[in-house]
Amino acid sequence: MDWLQLATQNLPVKIVCVLLIWAAYIDGKQLRVPNWLTFPMVLAGIAMNTALHGWAGTQFALLGICCGLLTLLPLYSVGGMGAGDVKLMAGIGAWLGWEVTFWSFGATVVVGAVMAVIMAFRSGRFQHHYQQFLHIALEILHIKNPRQLSAIAAERKPRMLLLPYGIPICIGSIGYFMWSGMI
Repeated sequence: MDWLQLATQNLPVKIVCVLLIWAAYIDGKQLRVPNWLTFPMVLAGIAMNTALHGWAGTQFALLGICCGLLTLLPLYSVGGMGAGDVKLMAGIGAWLGWEVTFWSFGATVVVGAVMAVIMAFRSGRFQHHYQQFLHIALEILHIKNPRQLSAIAAERKPRMLLLPYGIPICIGSIGYFMWSGMI
């Protein structure tokens, strides 16, 4: 296999990896994943799948986008996640479809949880953050109104240890891609 074949093999996955690394870098610096990265990612994924596979490719991309949105939208709706993170998962879906997005999300959850625990320990206030986690979990169980939960989260945000979730999305997704043999 020559270098050109090797470089273009699984090209959509490689493009997504580059975009995820870029998004993680920005999120780590600015605590946000910008629209100028996520919207073109979603549109390019739809265009690429449509160009390669016609209507079936469009459906593939749209189902992937829906999966990406549905994985993180509940957390976003209660103020626990930024919109850029949700759109980043939708971008993965646009390029790679719903199944890859679903398993990528699963890996992301594990990486995010591990990172959150490490951050809490490194802050020297693990017990405080653990109590906050339990308090938030109880709020979610008892308060059924997402707007009220979002308002509570917005009020609490300045006192919270924030995890730029683009980083776990990047690490978890690329880890999944490697584990599954996609790269």
